[in-house]
Amino acid sequence: MFGDRRKNIDEVIEANLDALTRFAYYRTGNRVEAEDIVYEAVLRLLENRDKVNDVRCYLFRIVYNLCTDKLRRKSVQTVPFERVDMPDETENELDEEEIDRINRLLDDLPPHEAEIVRMNVVDELSFVEISHILNLPQSTAKSRFYSGMKKLREKYFTNNQ
Repeated sequence: MFGDRRKNIDEVIEANLDALTRFAYYRTGNRVEAEDIVYEAVLRLLENRDKVNDVRCYLFRIVYNLCTDKLRRKSVQTVPFERVDMPDETENELDEEEIDRINRLLDDLPPHEAEIVRMNVVDELSFVEISHILNLPQSTAKSRFYSGMKKLREKYFTNNQ
């Protein structure tokens, strides 16, 4: 029984390692810190494995919390998502000018909306996962996402004409 659970945990860790590192790197702006945070999150998971039901959500939440703690201790700029270079990612089809424009539009959103838009679009997290990570109701996560996307669309198409 324990062997099967351990194997499942190992598989989830392995399958999400790059995404977790990218998630942390985007928030810290430092590759080494991001890797340290992911390592710390994995250690915490292994220490609390008997209490964890959803391993993937737990890992993302711990990484999110550790990044938030680190950002509280020092002021760090987030890294635009196109600068997060991971070996398994495909080339971004948008040109740099367009990516910069989208990042500026995201930066103009209220932080609580921008974070959820980035988590869903860039990190490809579901609303269930986002709500667990941010410790808020799923309906609130969806509401903030749709509100942020509406504002992004309005600004994007208003400025594009």
